[in-house]
Amino acid sequence: MAAPEICITILAHNEAGRIATCLNSLPLGDSDVAIHVVVNGSNDDTAQIARVMARECRAMTVHEYEQGGKSRSWNRFVMDDLTGFSPVHIFVDGDAQLIPGSVAALAAALQANPAANAAAGLPMNGRRAAHYRDKMREAHGMFGDLYALSGDFLSRMKAQNIRLPDDLIGDDGLVAAMAKTDLGNEDNWREDRLIVCEGAGFLCEPVSLLQLGSWQMQYKRMISYSVRHFQNRMITDIMKGPGPHGLPPRLSTLYPQQLPLCSPRSSLPEFWFDRLALKRMAASV
Repeated sequence: MAAPEICITILAHNEAGRIATCLNSLPLGDSDVAIHVVVNGSNDDTAQIARVMARECRAMTVHEYEQGGKSRSWNRFVMDDLTGFSPVHIFVDGDAQLIPGSVAALAAALQANPAANAAAGLPMNGRRAAHYRDKMREAHGMFGDLYALSGDFLSRMKAQNIRLPDDLIGDDGLVAAMAKTDLGNEDNWREDRLIVCEGAGFLCEPVSLLQLGSWQMQYKRMISYSVRHFQNRMITDIMKGPGPHGLPPRLSTLYPQQLPLCSPRSSLPEFWFDRLALKRMAASV
């Protein structure tokens, strides 16, 4: 059986409150689209809600992994469980709601630019959404909430056994870099291998400053952002040298050598969260 023209992968961790909104924003009735909901490390009703919706959508399959971690789940589904690649693969976070036409726009962008490996959707809500859109256009950036990769790019990744480190925080930065270097090191960098797609966008759930849970979630998120900051420094060194082939299965194997070279940034609030991130990273060794 031939692969569908478009494969959509939704990566969801404890998204019971948003997963139905996310899935209903997809082209559920399109016969050329296969939808895979990858529920990872969840302890809520995310998988159950997705399975109920899958009964009404023959193109939807739900996968449930006991272990969490977005990059680990990305590797397991894309590089291990998928048996073949579609021309276009679209990745969506389980809390994102796509604006109408996003899937078709991302597919069209890749089809119109055969040399491109990736296409990125734009954030459409939030206090700084316009700023982030401008930065993405300027730097050919990408958010993990919504992006597309060509099947050829993923096929070459798999053939070369290139995987994301399982403990990587955030897939988008590294995937974008690999797309721009065409799986080489930074000497091969070309911005036009990643297209910012003006016709594709996503909405995220607004953060309510009046709810304690939102503050707690944001606090944890800020620590993760700091972990990502230090991981990105390590990844940059690898991409300047051997490139993706030099990525370790887990970045934590680099921590004993790299953490003594890391120090918190001087500005607030980065200083506070960087300290907590470095403490967390040291404890994971």
